[in-house]
Amino acid sequence: DRSFFVASGRTTAWRPAALILLASCWLALAGNVPLWRTIWPLPELAGWRGVVFAAGLFAWIVAALFMFLSLLAWGRVLKPVLLLLLLTAAANSYFMLQYGVVIDATMMANIANTDAREVRDLLSWTLLLSLLLVAVLPGWWLMRQSLVSRRWWPAAWRNLLGAAGGLVVVVLLTLLMFQDLASLMRNHKQVRYLVNPINTVYASGKLALDRLPHASRELQAIGLDARLGASYAKTGRTPLVLLVVGETARAANFSLGSYARKTNPELEQLAGDDAMTYYAAVRSCGTNTQASLPCMFSHLGKQAFEASGRPFENLLDVLQRAGLAVLWVDNQSGCKGLCDRVVQARTYDLTDPQLCADGECFDEIMLKDLDQRITNLDPVRRARGVVVVLHQMGSHGPAYYRRSPAAYKVFVPECASNVLQDCPREQLVNAYDNTLVYTDHVLASSVRWLKAKAANEPIDTAMVYVSDHGESLGENNLYLHGLPYALAPDTQTHVPMLSWLSDAMRQRLALRPGCLRQNAGIALSHDNLFHAMLGLLDVQTALYERQLDWFAACR
Repeated sequence: DRSFFVASGRTTAWRPAALILLASCWLALAGNVPLWRTIWPLPELAGWRGVVFAAGLFAWIVAALFMFLSLLAWGRVLKPVLLLLLLTAAANSYFMLQYGVVIDATMMANIANTDAREVRDLLSWTLLLSLLLVAVLPGWWLMRQSLVSRRWWPAAWRNLLGAAGGLVVVVLLTLLMFQDLASLMRNHKQVRYLVNPINTVYASGKLALDRLPHASRELQAIGLDARLGASYAKTGRTPLVLLVVGETARAANFSLGSYARKTNPELEQLAGDDAMTYYAAVRSCGTNTQASLPCMFSHLGKQAFEASGRPFENLLDVLQRAGLAVLWVDNQSGCKGLCDRVVQARTYDLTDPQLCADGECFDEIMLKDLDQRITNLDPVRRARGVVVVLHQMGSHGPAYYRRSPAAYKVFVPECASNVLQDCPREQLVNAYDNTLVYTDHVLASSVRWLKAKAANEPIDTAMVYVSDHGESLGENNLYLHGLPYALAPDTQTHVPMLSWLSDAMRQRLALRPGCLRQNAGIALSHDNLFHAMLGLLDVQTALYERQLDWFAACR
């Protein structure tokens, strides 16, 4: 009997291959709406040749899924796997359609590190509808179907035969369509990340392979020679430095740069003297926090960091090894392992009635009780100097309206939805710009806090702010961030950065007046941060590269 079903009494059981073929067709069609919508207007699909190519691509996806699923066609395994792929395809399709994101290993790393607050921001009725139509209803029907039961050896033989058949079809279609397929993938690289849910299977495997060397290798110590420089003995004063790590702030919307709207009103008042410098040409290491944060604190730089298969300590370890007190204060989804070996504080459980609500706090919460947190640090280290890292919630989307208090919503009306396409773009930009107005207030408040500290203690103070990555706000139908770096637009990689140095700190570093501002337009990146912080704090180590320290050229 070679039919798709085997009848027994009143029940009809599906042959596994038949159910796999049906599910593969559904996934290739309903689960790949973003793919078909992206490629259909392309010139490569014009005319009948394009129609034939689209049909061939559909068959290629079906065959690839059939090949993969045939290896999993075991009695109690197949239906849960199919249900998982349906849910994955439905979620992928929604986010690719809504925000223009693509699914690669970096995006899978983001998903693996998403916390409950981020999940809440992404929930919507549109998402639930997508899950219902693409996954839940087909999945409900799927789970009610009976499968033909076979013994182990016949089942294994049929599974291998099915996978081999799928592989043959994939190879034949690739050869037949090679010219058109190669042209499409070469000219429109984003398409390779849209084939759903094959993109998730591939990206998950790549992520596991990329992380395996790190998981199996011991953390490599760096900066074993780190020590405090001569400035500590000369001045008799200690440094207090804030390093503020911004979230999702893009340089295009900073009025300290060239943006027409006043998104930095308080910082602009500080920009009148030589203390503050805004750096206009800074590139991020990645397009998402998971990629950028470890990279920007690394001594390796972007290229070497991404190529390295070994886990290393980071800037915080070197500063602490030199003898300084280091504190990480987090109002985000964690430090991605950076702060595991230093003192850390998190705002998740705080219940401040003015600054916290619904399990989330505004960024000003990090400054509250900061004096006490510093007092609680090791007194021996504290006497040498203190470095505090403030990890902001910043402009984290898509629920931008949650990131700014009412007093800082100066651009109205603002988008009050996490389904960004539902809002007029003007309202979306208003909500995003309001987050920058609030970030401006937090940074200016940090400077005021540093000034107050220096008025009462013999310390030299400074603040450095840099965002981890940028954001897309609907340009070319792209939203949020996280595109592969080679495909990412300027708005996702061009980030704001600034420094504020007190008079005492500038004297400590022997900086020439006006020099930092004169050099503020030079090209910088996250690669510079490690070395600039070592230079700012006068930490001596062979790791330090003077040419990457943007302060060094002005001494």
